[in-house]
Amino acid sequence: MSEAELGAFEALLDADDYALYGWITGTVPTPDEHETPVMGKIRDFMRDHVAAAVAEGAG
Repeated sequence: MSEAELGAFEALLDADDYALYGWITGTVPTPDEHETPVMGKIRDFMRDHVAAAVAEGAG
């Protein structure tokens, strides 16, 4: 990760867990300060891997 990406990721770690889950799943609007390329990568991972595994019966 670049320094900017690392900073964005660290800021997400400090966020409220329930809010963060809502931002990742798209059920709650993401605040502008957290709408970063890192958040996009997390959402992509969620959509491509986690959601697919759950749909197949995992978790």
